[in-house]
Amino acid sequence: MPAAILAATRAAMPFQFDACKARRFSVGDSSVRLAQAAALAAMLAFGAIQPAAARGPENIADVAEQVIDAVVNISTSQKIDPRVTELPDLPPGSPMEEFFDQFFKNRRGPGGTDQTPHRVNSLGSGFIIDPSGLVVTNNHVIAEADQISVILNDGTKLKATLIGKDNKSDLALLRVRADKPLKAVKFGDSEKMRLGEWVIAIGNPFSLGGSVTAGIVSARNRDINSGPYDNYIQTDAAINRGNSGGPLFNLNGEVIGVNTAIISPSGGSIGIGFAVPANSAMAVIDQLRQFGETRRGWLGVRIQQVTDDIAESLNITPPRGALVAGVDDKGPAKPAGIEPGDVVVSFDGRDIKEMHDLPRVVADAPVGKVVDVVVIRKGKQETHKVTVGRLQDTEKVAEASAKQEPPADKSVVQKTLGLELSALSDDLRKKFKIKSGVSGVLVTGVDPSVATADPDKRLAPGDVIVQVQYEAVGSPTDMQKRLDALKAQGKKLAVLLVSNANGDTRFVALNLQ
Repeated sequence: MPAAILAATRAAMPFQFDACKARRFSVGDSSVRLAQAAALAAMLAFGAIQPAAARGPENIADVAEQVIDAVVNISTSQKIDPRVTELPDLPPGSPMEEFFDQFFKNRRGPGGTDQTPHRVNSLGSGFIIDPSGLVVTNNHVIAEADQISVILNDGTKLKATLIGKDNKSDLALLRVRADKPLKAVKFGDSEKMRLGEWVIAIGNPFSLGGSVTAGIVSARNRDINSGPYDNYIQTDAAINRGNSGGPLFNLNGEVIGVNTAIISPSGGSIGIGFAVPANSAMAVIDQLRQFGETRRGWLGVRIQQVTDDIAESLNITPPRGALVAGVDDKGPAKPAGIEPGDVVVSFDGRDIKEMHDLPRVVADAPVGKVVDVVVIRKGKQETHKVTVGRLQDTEKVAEASAKQEPPADKSVVQKTLGLELSALSDDLRKKFKIKSGVSGVLVTGVDPSVATADPDKRLAPGDVIVQVQYEAVGSPTDMQKRLDALKAQGKKLAVLLVSNANGDTRFVALNLQ
């Protein structure tokens, strides 16, 4: 029995089938062998051994044959000059200095005199989106390369030029020139992909060009903390080193993702791969095609997650949206009337279900477009007209975060909710390096329960409480009166607007009981 058939048989049968032993057939064990044969026949009759089609849709081969000529290998090279290699900054005469000196001498070869510049090559994948020669790949595939080549499925090698790249989405667009129109594929609608739908990955894993693997959509909207716009499709289709930049197809032969990353302790596929969704990639690629760079929208707000506690205080059921923790004085949100404490639930007609949705939706919005921004303010829904600005490379997508704890101060005026509070005097402002534009009640000390709370509920000395339940406070007495009023109303939580020394604000919900 051929080895491949034997392996398949073993996988399909609930008992171990050994081909060598099966050949030693005797009268004494004939009944056993006949019983095994009868069991195998029954399994075949009742479908215990499934046909090959049961392992995936029948048209996977048809789709692969249809699109494979549009999938390419990306070969890059970079010139390395060993003469620029320097030793780490180590104390003179230290043992480590001697170690590294010997290490670099060994790298240069016998005698330590080989200073010849050389080239380092790397491989990745890509796909053609226009017959004229536009090729999409990952930015990290071509990063730092000074020579880029595109290798077609028939082995033709074409020199590529870089049209544009984007670090935040890890995408790049290349141009090649060919004697004839090239086979191209189209983007599909990644929003229509459902969990469990079949997908096909084609690429160049470990330099094995034209490799086809299949799997399903395991999850959507994955945030793997690789960038501000993480929105990955997760798949169990085998994706390995070299697949980066290659396409993820649906069964219509449309690209619904750009294979970008894997989670693997060994460097090989363990069934957890990630692809940039087509809908996100198309917006970036269109801008790279038009301008050679990305031109993302900008709202000019700092945001944080709407936690269950904050949602309860604002009567938002179920929790949704992005909580505005601060507004940039020079951003487009300021003149539109958006304020800290607003919860953005819709932007330009697109629902904002959680905090990370807003940066992606805003980034995709055309610069200069006037859009409707729907917010919930103190339990009521409002609509504001905002002219989308342009996010500059020096600007970051702002998310509110807790600060590290500075030294505690002992000049305590009042203590409540595990916080030691003081009026913000000139001396304290100087001690905690608080900017002149920050006003409110200074936190000078905290109980351990507050200092070690979850990040969204953590406070530290040097924080300034600006508002309590969306009303400004100027002294510990003001704050205590506001807390007492909330308790009298039967409130279980108090939502504080907290500023750090630089004036960056965030909301913190503390238990009143």
